[in-house]
Amino acid sequence: MSEARKVDARTLFAKAYEYQMQGQLDEAVAMYKRSIELDPTAEAHTFLGWAYSFLGRYEEAIAECKRAIAIDPEFGNPWNDIGAYLIEMGRDDEAIPYLERATQARRYESPCFPHFNLSRIYTKKGMLHKAGDELKKALVANPEYTVAQEALDNLETQLQ
Repeated sequence: MSEARKVDARTLFAKAYEYQMQGQLDEAVAMYKRSIELDPTAEAHTFLGWAYSFLGRYEEAIAECKRAIAIDPEFGNPWNDIGAYLIEMGRDDEAIPYLERATQARRYESPCFPHFNLSRIYTKKGMLHKAGDELKKALVANPEYTVAQEALDNLETQLQ
């Protein structure tokens, strides 16, 4: 693949992300798809999935994340995102293996998220100590993750 094609794909990806952050989801989807046509990266598939999730199209979002995993199984985002989408769909038990795999990913900018998502499932299941352990792991990964700290504080109050 030519370097020019990769540069064009990255430019389209950046534009797609801008559209997504502005709430222009149809435009974002179109740009992510064009980026993928030029250079099908794990990131582009994951972010296309994320755009689909904003549209409530969780099955399509999961399919894109699985494509991302096929390209780079060490990229943590799609593993976590599948878990998050399954939680949104009420399929918590199916989400657990994806989230657990996300915690082991070698390439992941936000490893606090799968721990937080696991804590959500364990809290719903009444497994509060296990939920607390996951929240503590989330805070080790990112001490500034205030949502996890608040959830841990609330959980510790319940356990008293």
